[in-house]
Amino acid sequence: MKNHIVPAIVGGIVLLILSIATLYGLVALFPGLAQEYYNPIFRAEDDRNWMFYAHPFILCFALAWFWDRFKGGFRGNWILRGLELGLVYVIVATIPTMWITFSAIDVGASMVLTWIAYGFAQTTVAGWIFAKMNP
Repeated sequence: MKNHIVPAIVGGIVLLILSIATLYGLVALFPGLAQEYYNPIFRAEDDRNWMFYAHPFILCFALAWFWDRFKGGFRGNWILRGLELGLVYVIVATIPTMWITFSAIDVGASMVLTWIAYGFAQTTVAGWIFAKMNP
């Protein structure tokens, strides 16, 4: 149980910090892309904002379970193993989800591409944490 819980909590904290930094960085570096979030398809109400802050923990608990179950399939040092986890996640989960999102919802290709890159970054960082804490 410790192999799942502690790395998931640490990963969740690190990804939360990364999420907030990315949010502010997006606004500062790509204001045009940030402007797309004012589209009415996105919720502007405060009643679900807590979900943004819970997401890194939900993701890390799921990934910690996945890592513990399949970590033997990832080869190399901790950096390569984390990168491979990120790549697996992007191929299996992020790209198919973004494909259907782009086809069904009025979002731009640049936004979808940044979501794919962000999903890869998040999962890679989580993979590095898991590879160090639960090799």
